Amino acid sequence: MEQNGEAGDDFPRTLRERLERRVVIKVPERGNACLARLLRRINEDDELYALWTAANVTAINRLGMTDHGPVHVKIVTNIALRLLRLLMKAGVEPNVVTDHGLTRGDAEVVVTLAALLHDLGMSIHRQDHEGYSLFVAQTKLKELLATEYGVAEATIVRSEILHAIIAHRSGGSPLTLEAGIVRVADALDMAKGRSRIPFEEERSTSIHSISAAAIDQVNIEEGKDKPIRLVIEMTNSAGVFQLDQLFRDKLKGSRLEPHIELEAEIDGEKEKRLLRDFRL
Repeated sequence: MEQNGEAGDDFPRTLRERLERRVVIKVPERGNACLARLLRRINEDDELYALWTAANVTAINRLGMTDHGPVHVKIVTNIALRLLRLLMKAGVEPNVVTDHGLTRGDAEVVVTLAALLHDLGMSIHRQDHEGYSLFVAQTKLKELLATEYGVAEATIVRSEILHAIIAHRSGGSPLTLEAGIVRVADALDMAKGRSRIPFEEERSTSIHSISAAAIDQVNIEEGKDKPIRLVIEMTNSAGVFQLDQLFRDKLKGSRLEPHIELEAEIDGEKEKRLLRDFRL
């Protein structure tokens, strides 16, 4: 069965093949030299890529879920950085700035690394994977941050990243803007059936799988009344269930509620007569 991400007949079957054909993590660096250096090291890190591969084996091969490996984290990271930069452009300051006197560039590092490492615990088990991600990421973060920050600053940045990782779990309570961004970005990896719902809930055809398939594209724009405008393009009104069940749950308590406006556009004349749009 073909899944989104690293799957299908062309899916590399051995670890060596996966390393040789690895997904390269690319994001708009926008002059953030620290972020650029970290990404170069991350893209050369065989241990980290092997962990993403192990997470994907758990998700795809063993549980029949959508991917939780390098494709997923690349998408989530780009979404998260987009959200953060739109918020900062509107004057919303990240918590590493307001609470610790660090920079907006440091906030980009926190969001990027949290998004990249948030599902590493899937390499161990799906159940409680958010907690497992903490101790898997801890060692890797110490290694990555040591060359970019002094001991005290690295400790703060690492703590903020780990908080963002644990807060993405179901029922998680983000206490920072950065953690809320990662939580929401994770939920927004839903285009073209990539949502977590249909594979986590049940494998048979259901409203979960139908609604996931209805999400065609997720557009993240600068809003007029709020900093962020999300436009979800759907091919079928069943996609509203996806937004109501998954996205609303992730948005609630994320600290991003005052900053996001969402509109779903439904394509197709028959669907337009049934439901023209959906706003959250």
